[in-house]
Amino acid sequence: VAPHVDTVNIPDVLRFDVRSWDACAQAGTRIAHTIPHIRAMDVDVDRPFPQAALLREAGIDELLVVTGDAPTDMAHPVYGSTSVQVIRKLRSELPDVTLYAAFDPYRQGFRAEHDYVQQKLDAGATALFTQPFFDVRLMEIWAEQLAGIPVYWGVTSVTSAKSARYWRSRNRAVLPADFEPSLAWNRAFAREALDFVRDRDDNIYFMPIRASIRDYLGGLL
Repeated sequence: VAPHVDTVNIPDVLRFDVRSWDACAQAGTRIAHTIPHIRAMDVDVDRPFPQAALLREAGIDELLVVTGDAPTDMAHPVYGSTSVQVIRKLRSELPDVTLYAAFDPYRQGFRAEHDYVQQKLDAGATALFTQPFFDVRLMEIWAEQLAGIPVYWGVTSVTSAKSARYWRSRNRAVLPADFEPSLAWNRAFAREALDFVRDRDDNIYFMPIRASIRDYLGGLL
């Protein structure tokens, strides 16, 4: 289905028993690049990074630092660390690891997000993973601002009215006027997004939600 895929990034979802770095260690036996998510709020910046030895053993040399959602289980320890603090810590303790920062075009104003991205880059991140986009025109605007920075542009499948409401309300996503929660619309946009990154020799990642990967991406990659 996707012969050109050479990388997977795996979120750290607390309701699952397997943590992101453990899943990446397993996936690394089958795929070239695996990128676990590190939830910044879970990291105690005053102590050595506890997963460092596991990462070295598994040959994982890429990490994506995200803020993380507050846990529903109050027994789960959180330290309130910011992404900027954790990126700076990891850059110091794991100098050979490629650090990715999260970039979200929806969570705040344009200037505020641009400045936040710059803080993460100044702290030691060298590339970005975006929240999923739904409009190539918005990607083009941000591409101008992020020129020279490696970016993995996110694309996802939104194939139900419920999912569309989630993205609009929870993630504050802006969906274009012609958006339809159909597989056909999502495939058409995936094709546009692929053309966008190919024209720029950039990167893309897909986040299929509920949709079959074969139905969603078959014939496109």
